[in-house]
Amino acid sequence: MRGVHRVRPFSRCFCKRPKLIFNSLFLGPGPEMPVVRRAVVKMETSDWYRIDAAIVLQQLGSNASRGLSEVDAVQRLAEHGANELRAPYHISPWAIFRAQFKNVLIVILLLATALSVFLGHGIEAITIAIIVLFSALLGFVQEYRAERAIEALRQMAAPTATVLRGGEEAVVSAASLVPGDIIFLRAGDKVAADTRLIEALNLQIEEAALTGESVPVEKQTAVLLDGELALGDRKNMAYAGTIVTYGRGRAVVVATGMKTEFGKIAEMLETVETGRTPLQENLDKVGHALARAALVVVGVIVALGLFRGQPFMEMLIFGIALAVAVVPEALPAVVTISLALGVQRMVKRNALVRRLPTVETLGSISVICSDKTGTLTQDEMTARKLFAGGLMFEVSGSGYDPHGVFIQDGSPIEPPEPLIALLRASVLASDAQLVQRDGRWEIRGDPTEGALVVAAAKAGLSKADLEARFPRVHEVPFTSEAKRMTTLHASSSGMIACAKGAPEIILDSCTHQLTVSREVELDRGSKETILTAARQMAGEALRVLAVATKSDATVENAESGMTFLGLVAMMDPPRPEARAAIRKCEQASIKPVMITGDHPLTARAVARELGLLKTGRVVTGSELDGMDEMELQREVENVAVYARVSPAHKLRVVSVLQRKGHVVAMTGDGVNDAPALKKADIGIAMGITGTDVTKEAAAMTLTDDNFASIVAAVEEGRGIFNNIKKYLMYLLSANIGEIGLMAGAVLVGLPLPLTAVQILYVNLATDGLPALALAVDPPDPDLMRRPPRNPRTGIFTRPLLALMAAGGCWSAVVNLSLFAWLLRSGRSLGEAMAMIFVALVLIEFFKAYNFRSEHYSLLKRPFSNKWLNMAVLWELAVLLALIYVPFLQVLFGTYSLSATDWGVIVAAAFTISPVLELVKWLRSRGWFSEPELRAESCHEG
Repeated sequence: MRGVHRVRPFSRCFCKRPKLIFNSLFLGPGPEMPVVRRAVVKMETSDWYRIDAAIVLQQLGSNASRGLSEVDAVQRLAEHGANELRAPYHISPWAIFRAQFKNVLIVILLLATALSVFLGHGIEAITIAIIVLFSALLGFVQEYRAERAIEALRQMAAPTATVLRGGEEAVVSAASLVPGDIIFLRAGDKVAADTRLIEALNLQIEEAALTGESVPVEKQTAVLLDGELALGDRKNMAYAGTIVTYGRGRAVVVATGMKTEFGKIAEMLETVETGRTPLQENLDKVGHALARAALVVVGVIVALGLFRGQPFMEMLIFGIALAVAVVPEALPAVVTISLALGVQRMVKRNALVRRLPTVETLGSISVICSDKTGTLTQDEMTARKLFAGGLMFEVSGSGYDPHGVFIQDGSPIEPPEPLIALLRASVLASDAQLVQRDGRWEIRGDPTEGALVVAAAKAGLSKADLEARFPRVHEVPFTSEAKRMTTLHASSSGMIACAKGAPEIILDSCTHQLTVSREVELDRGSKETILTAARQMAGEALRVLAVATKSDATVENAESGMTFLGLVAMMDPPRPEARAAIRKCEQASIKPVMITGDHPLTARAVARELGLLKTGRVVTGSELDGMDEMELQREVENVAVYARVSPAHKLRVVSVLQRKGHVVAMTGDGVNDAPALKKADIGIAMGITGTDVTKEAAAMTLTDDNFASIVAAVEEGRGIFNNIKKYLMYLLSANIGEIGLMAGAVLVGLPLPLTAVQILYVNLATDGLPALALAVDPPDPDLMRRPPRNPRTGIFTRPLLALMAAGGCWSAVVNLSLFAWLLRSGRSLGEAMAMIFVALVLIEFFKAYNFRSEHYSLLKRPFSNKWLNMAVLWELAVLLALIYVPFLQVLFGTYSLSATDWGVIVAAAFTISPVLELVKWLRSRGWFSEPELRAESCHEG
C-alpha cells in the first residue's frame, strides 16, 4: 500500500532508550527529548460520546491530520501500558492438584489406604489408591481448563492496526496503540481499541459479540446528548473487538487495554467467583457425617470388645475393617462414572459438558436466563411480511433456508406479478449471495440484503439468473445520509433502475406505483396508505425497506420519477424449536428469561412470539439502573425480558436471582455474556455461533445452538442426581445394617457375627457392581413433570431418610435375630457367622431393587435395569464360589450350605422388600413430607 510503512514495536523502541525515557518521565525533559505540552485528560470511556469530536481531539492532545508523533506515542505507552488485556494471577498446576486432596472423603480414604498397607491388605490399598488418584486427576483437569477464559479473550484482540503517526499512515501492532492515536477503519477490520469516531463514510460495525445486537450498527460522528446511553446506542463510538462490515472511517483512541469495554468484561470475568454445585456441597456434608459416624461407632465397638477381653490386635483389624465399611470408598468413583455416563448421553443430545459436577446442577435449575440473538433466535435476518400491489403478504420459513410459501389472508398462494416484481428488483439492488456449505445455507454479505435474496428464492427467483438477464452496469452506493441504494441494469428493453431504502426516502422519488392490474399514479392518499403500512410493520419490531424501479433510466435521472413496487419487512426470527422448549420449561416449573442487548421493541416482539410475556414484563437497562437492590429483588421474579442491557446488568440480574434462592442457568454466545456465564450456577455457551471466550467461561456448550437441547440436558441432570441418591440410599442403608448388626451383637453380649474379611467382602459386594448399576438406572416417567429440586434440601430428604433407616434397621434386626436363633439352636459359631454373611449379602441385593425408586413400587418395572440384573447375577455367582469352593471357604469362613440353610437365609433376606414397600406406601399418603422451606438464598454473597 502506497504511503503505508510498518514501524517496529514500541516495546523495542522503549528498550533501546531506557535512560532517555526514564529521564523524561521522572527527572524532567532533557536535551534529547522535546517537551510534550499536551496532557491526556483522563475520562471515563462512557463520557466520550457526549463530547464533540474536535474537543475530544483537543482533550487527548491529538491532531486529526497528523495524529501523534512517535515520541509522544512512546511516552503514552509508558504511561498507559500496552493495549492488551492483563494476564490474571494464575494458580500453579501443582497447587490445583494439591487442592483436590482437601475433600473429606478423600482424606479418609487416604488414611484407610495407609492402614491397609500397614496391616498387609495390599489389594484393598491398591483399589482405594486408584480411586483416589482418578478423582484427583479428574478434578485437576476440570479446574485447570476452567480458568482459560481470560486467555481466549486476550487472543480475540486485533493483531495490527492502521494508525496515523506524524502525518503518515502506518501499520503497527495493536498492542502499541495509545489514547490519542488516530486509527483508520475499513471494511473487514477488527477495531483495536475503544475509539471516538471523527469521520464515518457509510460506516457500519457489527457489535454482536459486545452488545448482542444482530444487525450491524450505522455509525456517525455527531454528538449524542440523550443522557446515559447503552453501548448499542452510542453510534459515534467504535469499540475494541467489534468488526467493520461496511464503509470506512477514522477514529481517535480514547481507551486501551483493561480500560476498554472489552477489558471491563475481562475484569469482571477475572473477579467472578464460580460457586460450588449443590452436589459438591452435599457430598462434603456426607463425608463429614460419615467421618464422625465412623469414629464414634467404631471407637465404641472396639472399646466394648477390649472391655470384654478380645485381643487388641484382633479388635484393631476389626475396627479398621468396620471403618472402611462405614466410609463408601467407591462414592467418588460411582459419582464420577454416573456423571461421565450422563455426559456421554448428553453429547448424543447435543450438549457438551466441561465440568462433571455441573451436570447435576442442571437438575436443580429454576431459572434459565437466555440471550436472544443466536439462542432464542436464528441470528439470520428473514423477510416476514411483504406489501405489494396494495396487498399484505406473509412469508413462511425462517433463516436462510430458501424454502417457504407466500400467504394471503391465512391461505397459501402463488406469488402474483406485483410481488414477483418487488422481489426481482430487491434482489437486483442487493450484493449479498446465498450459498450452501456443508448442507447449511449461508449468506455472504449484508444480512439485510440476505433476507431479500432468500425471500426471492422462495418465489423461484435465482439471483444468478437475474444477474445474467439484467447485468449491473452502474450503481449509486448506499450512504447513511441518502439511506438508499440504486443500481442500473441492462435489459432487452433498455436500461432499468432498481432502488431499495428507507420507505419515506424511496416514496419521495416515486411518481407511480404498481398495483395488481397496472401501473397508476402515486397520489398523496396512496403515499399515506403505504407509510401507514410501513409504520404498522415497524411497530411489530420489523425492519422495513421500500423497493422501486424505473424503465428507460440513465445515471442522471435514475433516482427520480420511479415506480413504487412495495415494502419488505424482516426480522431475526425466533427458532421454531425454542417455542416448544419454553413450554417444556414451564411444565418442569423452570422460568425462562430473555436478557439481550437488543432494542426493547425487537425483544418484546420475539418474546411475544415465544410466549415469554405470559410470565412477566419487559425491563430496559436504563430502568434497571434506576432500581436499587431492594427494588430489584422485589421485581426480579416478575420480569420476563431485559432489553438494552450491558454485561454488568446481566451479571447483576444473575446475582440477584441467586440471592433470591434460585439456581440459575445463563445461555449466550457473545463476549458480553462471559462474566454472567461464569457467575451463573451453570453457564451454557453456543457451540456454532459462540465465541471461544463464552465456551471457556461456560460449564456446558450446546453443539447445535438449540435452546431445546437445554431441556434434554435438564432431564439428564435430574436423572443423574436421582441415581446418585439411589446409590447413597442403598449404600448407607447397607452400612447402617452392618453397623447395627455389629453394635447390637456387642450390646446384647453376643459374639461378633462377622469376621474382618467378611465385612470387607460385604462392603465390596454392595459398593461394587450393584451400586454402579444403580448409577445408570432409567429415570422415573414423571421426572420432567416435577418442580426443580431445592438445593437447600440436600440429598437426604425425609422420604429418603425414612427408606434408608427402615432398610438399615430392619436388616440389622433380622440378621441379629437370625444370628441369636442359630446360636440357640445348636449351630456352631462358624456356621452361624457363615449364614449371617450370606444373608447380609442377599438382603443387600433385595434392597438394590427396592431402592430403584423412592416413589414407585418395586412391582412397577422390577427388572427394567438390565445392568442391575447382570450385576446381581454376577455377584450371586461369586457368592456361590465363596460358599462351595474349598480353598475360598477357608479364606472367607464359609461352608457348603444345605437346602434348608438356603431356605432360612432367603426367607429372612426377602422380608426387607415388604418393609420398604410399606414405607413407600406411607410416603404416598403424606408421611415423611418435607417442611416448607423459606425462600432464602442458597448462595453465599
